[in-house]
Amino acid sequence: MLPFDTLWLFILSSLALALVPGPDNIFVLTQSMTKGARAGITVTLGLMTGLIVHTTAVALGVAAIFQTSQVAFDILKYLGAAYLLYLAYLSFKDSSSLDLHAQRTPLSLTQLYRRGIFMNITNPKVTLFFLAFLPQFTNAAMGSVTLQIFMLGGLFILSAFVVFGLVSLLASKIGAWFAHSPKANVWLNRAAGGIFVALAAKLALVEK
Repeated sequence: MLPFDTLWLFILSSLALALVPGPDNIFVLTQSMTKGARAGITVTLGLMTGLIVHTTAVALGVAAIFQTSQVAFDILKYLGAAYLLYLAYLSFKDSSSLDLHAQRTPLSLTQLYRRGIFMNITNPKVTLFFLAFLPQFTNAAMGSVTLQIFMLGGLFILSAFVVFGLVSLLASKIGAWFAHSPKANVWLNRAAGGIFVALAAKLALVEK
């Protein structure tokens, strides 16, 4: 078991990092504003599932592949960029008419959950971040480092869930206000599409 002060430092660091604007929390923000809090929470659960994958990769040493292989890193980031462009296309499609409720195809919670997972696991920078961040708080003298990585990953996921959950609730309130104005809703979806395009470009250009 890691020392109490180490755990608290880690939790506070995790909460602060979850608040920093990035692809994941911006994705939650846009989905919550355009589709509601329930959609945002579901997407958040998908993102947290993706973080489990990244944590496991670090704990088992798989993350080292993305650190050392440029090809693996590039394949994953371009998949992520392509998916973000697809989400941008859907957002622009939803904004193509003022009658949004007639135009929009409702997404099931399963589809939203899958979006969250894919969005997260196709960002290789998350794996590299975990590879650099989590081991800093481990202590070989305290037992299995692998188990410590899993524990720290779990705490990070819980911290991120709290932050993203609050973002979902607050963003949905703003989105509900926009819903009263069809034109505002159109521009909200266009803004979301523009954000996805920007995130796709940023991910495609990122280097290890």
